Amino acid sequence: MIRTVMTVLAVGVASFAQAQGTEVAFGTAQQDTSLPVEVSADSLSVSQNDGSALFTGNVVIGQGEMRLSAPRVLVFYTENQSGVERLQATGGVTLVNGDQAAEAETAEYEVNRGTIRMVGNVLLTQGANTLVSDSMDVDLEAGTALMNGRVRTVFQSGDN
Repeated sequence: MIRTVMTVLAVGVASFAQAQGTEVAFGTAQQDTSLPVEVSADSLSVSQNDGSALFTGNVVIGQGEMRLSAPRVLVFYTENQSGVERLQATGGVTLVNGDQAAEAETAEYEVNRGTIRMVGNVLLTQGANTLVSDSMDVDLEAGTALMNGRVRTVFQSGDN
């Protein structure tokens, strides 16, 4: 009986999630977006014209506990070149924050706003549970993510 109730509940939640954006927790705690952003890559190309830097090949970006990796990341600096304004990652992106991980085709991190938008076949893994959507908006300071588009999920019961 309990298994039937859990199944009905999971189907109901999944149906609701498909109809609207779904907000979920993301990360182990609030991310401090004032921490330095560290970037490593195989190569770097800098453009003085638009104040950008293109990192390619095994790019890994770290800020506190958060890690973002992708084959290609374009970094835009603030007007006075004193810090990073935003990052555009392409070519298959992985974002790890605490014990949670998300994958997508692209991601854009607006550092000052503390937001990351992931787009294209988004897969969010939280322990044994997974959520899939068209896009995901992460609010690092709040520690939440909003799954958008067609949202699908698999909840594992406590019996598995």
